[in-house]
Amino acid sequence: MIRICVAGATGRMGKTIISEAVSRGFEIVGAVASPNNPGLGKTLRELGICDIDLPLHGPSKLREALERADVYVSFTTPEAELSNIPEVVNMNKRIVMGTTGFAKEQLEKLKSLVSSKVPAVFAPNFSLSMNLMLKMLKSLVHLPEEYEISIVEAHHSGKRDAPSGTALSIANLISALRGYTRVVHGREGVSPRIRDELEVLSVRAGGIPGIHEVIIAGPYDMISIRHTSFSRSAFALGALYAVEWVMKQERPGVYSIDDVLSGSGG
Repeated sequence: MIRICVAGATGRMGKTIISEAVSRGFEIVGAVASPNNPGLGKTLRELGICDIDLPLHGPSKLREALERADVYVSFTTPEAELSNIPEVVNMNKRIVMGTTGFAKEQLEKLKSLVSSKVPAVFAPNFSLSMNLMLKMLKSLVHLPEEYEISIVEAHHSGKRDAPSGTALSIANLISALRGYTRVVHGREGVSPRIRDELEVLSVRAGGIPGIHEVIIAGPYDMISIRHTSFSRSAFALGALYAVEWVMKQERPGVYSIDDVLSGSGG
């Protein structure tokens, strides 16, 4: 039985991961939330998250929450990760992290810290079907330059970062394939599209778990490739799959979900 500590345990993804993990035979041995969370000190049973009498800890008790864990699973905020990950590494715990919204230098700092210490999987999106979509998008390299590409993503109104981490991953992939050098996040007034720009548009509304659509339009036809998440369980299952995979890795490093799906690693 793999033992996990979940950071962001009372958030949308944290609660979903705990529910799916319990139903699939993982053992929840630690639960962490922000220092101002009103549930600190209460058990997961008291909070209605699952039927386990495990207390919810704040970051000041991270070591206690991590003590029995094999893997630290985290969907929190960049600020929380920049504080928590060094402690996780010091305790030699494996990591599966789905937190997004990092500045480039922040993420590089964490990767540098982790890469020589423990096996870890960092991914902006753990949905297995979304990562299949990313593989499909690599075929866009074969289209003539007349075809223009736009990305539209939609999430719940509480999501903090925009564009989403997944949309940024798609944008980076397409820019590398197609030679786009500029990203436009919206248009207003007179704003015709120029050849070297990629459109990345964000919608925040209601409780949308996640929609990512890539529109490929030529002068006479178009195609769209869309991934729709209708449950956060899609991301939770992918994260738990990554937990199982990272437990088999002996070689330290920051791996991607593509490594997990391809079975590569050391």
